[in-house]
Formats: sequence, structure tokens, C-alpha cells
Amino acid sequence: MNCDSVLTIAQQSRAAARQLASVSAAARNRALANMAEALEAVKQSVLEVNALEIAKARDAGQSDAMVKRLTIDDKTFNYMLSRLTKVAQLPDPLNRVLTGHTNPAGLRVYKKSVPLGVIGIIYESRPNVTTDAAGVCIKSGNAVILRGGSEALQTNAILTDAMVAGAVAAGLPQHAIQIIRMPGHEAVGELLKMDGYIDVLIPRGGKGLIQRIAEGTRIPVIKHYDGICHLYLAGDAEPDKAVALAVNSKCQSVQVCNALETLLVDSQCAEQLLPLLNEAFTANHIELRGCERTQTLLPGIAAAGEEDWSIEYLAPILSVKVVAGIQAAIDHINRYGSGHTDGIVTQSLSLARQFEEQVDSASVMINASTRLSGGGDYGLGSVVGISTDKLHVRGPVGPDELTTYKWVAVGDGHLRA
Repeated sequence: MNCDSVLTIAQQSRAAARQLASVSAAARNRALANMAEALEAVKQSVLEVNALEIAKARDAGQSDAMVKRLTIDDKTFNYMLSRLTKVAQLPDPLNRVLTGHTNPAGLRVYKKSVPLGVIGIIYESRPNVTTDAAGVCIKSGNAVILRGGSEALQTNAILTDAMVAGAVAAGLPQHAIQIIRMPGHEAVGELLKMDGYIDVLIPRGGKGLIQRIAEGTRIPVIKHYDGICHLYLAGDAEPDKAVALAVNSKCQSVQVCNALETLLVDSQCAEQLLPLLNEAFTANHIELRGCERTQTLLPGIAAAGEEDWSIEYLAPILSVKVVAGIQAAIDHINRYGSGHTDGIVTQSLSLARQFEEQVDSASVMINASTRLSGGGDYGLGSVVGISTDKLHVRGPVGPDELTTYKWVAVGDGHLRA
């Protein structure tokens, strides 16, 4: 593939997007069902090719976390299929009348939901993004250009080819789903120049990748920066519930964006809870790094420096700080957090409400694990990321979030007076 091929792909996607805008919800849902069936038919090929790419990644010295993100096994593959099925079952996000009125002169005015157009997805490691992105974009009537990392190039190609065949069989345009197969950075550089054809870019990966994309293009970017997620254990937190939520938030999967990175413990309950927490985290092989007060109550743990409050570890490490009340917790979160997911454990409705109103994050969890913030548990089916921006979307990016709107005015020869 040469750079002209990137231009051709962008032009083809623009033409496909114009056709998709008028495709019925039934046809889009049929395409999603066909895509799942086509993927099932190539499952063995996907697993075999993915195993080769995993071995290559290990030989290249990639981290265990990277290899885990790259891996597709039976469970992961079935999960990918289920997300396509779930997104097909969602209400149609298009052609909804969002608001409207008839003015005194009889002019009927309304605002309706429509697709964004062409979505570019640039991502690393995770082949499941290939199917999630295609599913969300087709459901919302958008054409999608996929650019995965070279470490999963062959896996992504097989997944994409199968989904294209399924979508075309349902009557969708040939170029509704496309993938850039050229390894290296040259194709990405060309993609970033396609502001005449691509409406939105969504990068998925490390902070460095996202910064490079955002700073290197004039195309609007939906960004997902750090997931520096907090859980605040209020003074009245029930011990068993507090420990269970803290452990699940951190340990259920340490390498994901909504895993807990900083635990804030109220000074009223710190003496009681910290030993219980330490025991539970030690059993799960989590290294704790604490403030001075935490170290006093848990002798032997490492000190947390200023930089620890701003780190997304994505590893079995957790920073712990004792805070003097809810306002101190809120201030800490708003200073060091990334606006991704932050939670509180409390029995008090007033404390929960204060936390909800004052914490400036895309997801606020009340007596719930931070690991529950995302498309599946929010009822969105597949998502293409979790935005820490406020414009155009915030939080999980599902089909509804990949729409915009247009105004329609219906008259009967109405003239401006």
C-alpha cells in the first residue's frame, strides 16, 4: 500500500458514508448479524494467526500486559461476537427527533439525529477493538477506517475481511468498513491529513499515541487520556463492602483504563480499614505505596511520592492516601484525576450527592466498583473507547455518541417577512 492508497480509502469511505446515512435500521442490524456469523466462520483462522502474532510479540520482548491485550482465546472471541449481537439489539440511534416545535407562522422545525460520517479508529494491541469499532460504527450509520497496530496486523485483517463480507451480504456499501494494512507510521501520517474526508478520529492506546494523533491532525479527535481512577472510602463506609469494592476495582484486571490507581481512605476509618485492605491487597499481590499517615498505620509499605498521585500504573501497584474528610478527597481527585472514573463508598445519601456533584469525572461510581464503568455495564453493547474529553462526547462512546444532528424546517411556501 502506498500513500495514494490511504487517500483512496478515505475517498471510498466518504462515498460509503453518504450511502449509509439512508440505510434502514433493519438493514444495519441485519449487517451486524451477518458480521457475527462471518466471524464465527473464520474463528479457527483467527485463533491460529493470533497465536503466531502472540509468539512474535513474546519473542520481541513485549510485556505480559501487552501480550494479554493482544490475545484472543475462545472466551475473548465469544465475547467479541456477543458485543456485536448486543449492539444490534439496541434502539436505532438515527432519525430520532430530539426536539421540535411549530412556530406561530406554521413553520414546523425539528432537530433529528444523524451519523457523524466517516470515523477513523487508530489503535494498539487489542484486536477486539476491530470488531467493537466496526459494530458501533455500522449501528450508527458511519463508515469506519480501521488502523490497528502492526503487532496484530494479520489478526485484524482476517476479522475485517469477514465483517466486510457479512455487511455487503446485507446490502451495505463495499467500503463501509475498511482497514489500512500498511505497517509503520507512514500510513498513519497520511490518514491524519485526510480532514477533507474523515469527520472524527478516535485513538485507542497509550497516552503517547493519543498525544501524537491529537497534535498531528486538523481532524477532530475524541481523546481517551489517562485512567487515573480513584475510590474514596468515606468515614462511614461498611468495612466488608469497602474492602470488596477496593479489591475488585484494582485486582479484577489491573491493566485496563478503569482499574483503581489511587485509594483514598477517610481518617475516621483509616485505623480500622487499612489493615484489612493491606491484608486483602497482599493476598492479591498488589504493591501498596502510601502517604505518611498510611505508612504509620501500615509499617513496611513503600512511600508514595508526589508523582505517584499522577500515575496510571496499569500494573499491580496502588497508591493509598489518608484524607481528612470528603472535601479533601474531592479536591485530591479533581487535582490529580484524569476525569475518567472515580467512586465513593458511603452509607450517606448527602455524602454521595456531594461527591456526585463536585467530582468532575465522566463516570462517578457510588458504592460500585470502578471496573463497572464502560459500555457493557452501561447497557451500550460495544463501545469504541471511553472519552475523557467533554466535547463531542464524554465517557463510553457507543452508537448514540457517534451521532450528531441536523435541523429540518418544513413549511408551505413560507417566506421571511
